[in-house]
Amino acid sequence: MPHSSDSSDSSSFSQSPPPSKQESSDDMRKVQRREKNRIAAQKSRLRQTQKADTLHLESEDLERQNAALRREIKQLTEEMKHFTSMLSSHEPLCSILTSPPPPPEVLYATHSFHQPHISSPRFQH
Repeated sequence: MPHSSDSSDSSSFSQSPPPSKQESSDDMRKVQRREKNRIAAQKSRLRQTQKADTLHLESEDLERQNAALRREIKQLTEEMKHFTSMLSSHEPLCSILTSPPPPPEVLYATHSFHQPHISSPRFQH
């Protein structure tokens, strides 16, 4: 395409009348709207970045908690195995397990919490 049309275009721009107050006002509003939109987009991207950072930190914290809980489960499982082993080795030797259980009155006779509470002045009528 020849560039002669470009030169005619540029001459037509120079011959166009100056923009009216209405056009100038509209252009100003467009510029202001674009600036507000740019700022809003910038703030939105910043909020998204902050949210992603917060989620990342929270994720790392949960991973640490998870690892600590897994260690605790492992330790408690080992402890349970140890106590189960101790109980298994003790059961054949235990005299309490091989003898019949004592009557309930023998079990509770030595405890003071079975004394009647009626002797308290608060409960007497």
